[in-house]
Amino acid sequence: MQITNPYGEALDFAHDAGSPLVVIGHGVTANKDRDWAVTLHAALTAAGFGALRFSFSGNGASEGDFRESTVSKEIADLGAVLDALEAGGTAEVIFAGHSMGAAVSVLAASSDRRITRLISLAGMVHTHDFAQRKFGEQAPGESLMWDKPECPLSQVFMDDMAAIGSVAPKAAEIKVPWLLVHGTADTVVPHSESVEIASEAAKHGAEVTLVTLDGGDHLFSGEDESRMAAAVVEWLQG
Repeated sequence: MQITNPYGEALDFAHDAGSPLVVIGHGVTANKDRDWAVTLHAALTAAGFGALRFSFSGNGASEGDFRESTVSKEIADLGAVLDALEAGGTAEVIFAGHSMGAAVSVLAASSDRRITRLISLAGMVHTHDFAQRKFGEQAPGESLMWDKPECPLSQVFMDDMAAIGSVAPKAAEIKVPWLLVHGTADTVVPHSESVEIASEAAKHGAEVTLVTLDGGDHLFSGEDESRMAAAVVEWLQG
């Protein structure tokens, strides 16, 4: 199987077939081989699920320009993954998105019915607030995100984060079972964002489960990797 986004860029992925299949998407400045993603992939396959983790365009070994890596473009990347899976006979998937990948997942799941269950891991809700908190004092076109040479800050990114503003309004449109896992010591995306959007979704009748990891950070470091993965597997098996 090959996965190419609408811009003709090939996406790097790791795939273990199985049903149901969980697709795993990372956050900003990351890639498919972050420790938490590898741990989750392994836990899923050990429990008998299929798993596919991929790098959004411009990240990791995927083709594309990182400066164009926006939530809006990553929705198209995810759509390409779902198209490729559907062409191969997998019409329904579970999507697990981390951080900005979770914002992508909310926007995608609100309209793409191929996503039958949703998992948000340290999920970003308020995109404009995030961009301003973390990069608002930096100069797009000149600065780097978190001093990573491969991750230049672009005006396209900042404009897209501002245009989206927040994915909270889309909570009312999530009609599938939804798991949110978030650590209380997350300094990148506050735990309160998951609490807020979970509450909003529940008000509109969504089947929502919020798992709070006391002391957990944004990347589920240390033992929290296995705690996060166990929470996901338990929820899927429930």
